[in-house]
Amino acid sequence: MELWLGAIGCAGLVGALYVALLVAPAAVGESVAQRILYLHAPSAFAAYGCIFVVAIASAVYLWKRSEAADRVAVAAAEVGVLMCTLVLVTGSIWGRARWGAWWTPDPRLTLTLILWAIYLSYVLLRAFGGDDEEIAPYAAVLGIFGVLAIPAIRVSARLMKGMHPSVLAPREGGSGLADPSMKLAFWGGTVAMVLVAVTLVLLRTRLERAERETNALRRLADAAEGVGG
Repeated sequence: MELWLGAIGCAGLVGALYVALLVAPAAVGESVAQRILYLHAPSAFAAYGCIFVVAIASAVYLWKRSEAADRVAVAAAEVGVLMCTLVLVTGSIWGRARWGAWWTPDPRLTLTLILWAIYLSYVLLRAFGGDDEEIAPYAAVLGIFGVLAIPAIRVSARLMKGMHPSVLAPREGGSGLADPSMKLAFWGGTVAMVLVAVTLVLLRTRLERAERETNALRRLADAAEGVGG
């Protein structure tokens, strides 16, 4: 199933980018760099989805001590960091063309960076914590706490005046996604990116299970060797 989902997602992403680059008209008042939106925003949706999965799976782990839920949380966190990194990189490229700077202290941008840092910390904690079972509960709390940054990003976009441009609705004379081909590229790319993220999470979850089973067998073999010696 993962291969089919991944193939559909990749094909959809290629199609969406084709429409974005060669079919959809340029947004009013924007340079050609604005077209990076069709990769930037779908990556953000995929990142948010992964982070919500981390929070839910972490809550299930704390409640039931489910190893399966913990594996999903680890996998979703890694993919979420990947997608959030893509958001920050594409956003910086867009910002350089729009504002003449790679970074600006916009509330939404700053909170997105904080979100990325929280889940990068989660990934590093799990990576360097090894098989220590005491690490998982602390990581789960971090995974649940970090999701609060997402509503903070949404609230900051509405309540604080920032430089981040509007995407889905016109603002300050902009046209938003006025043309049907722009909507097709945007939402088609979003669905495709989410499918790619789901595929990566499923594959990483399977790998995480195999790694844990291998580690468990290695510990048993070491223990048997110690007893035999």
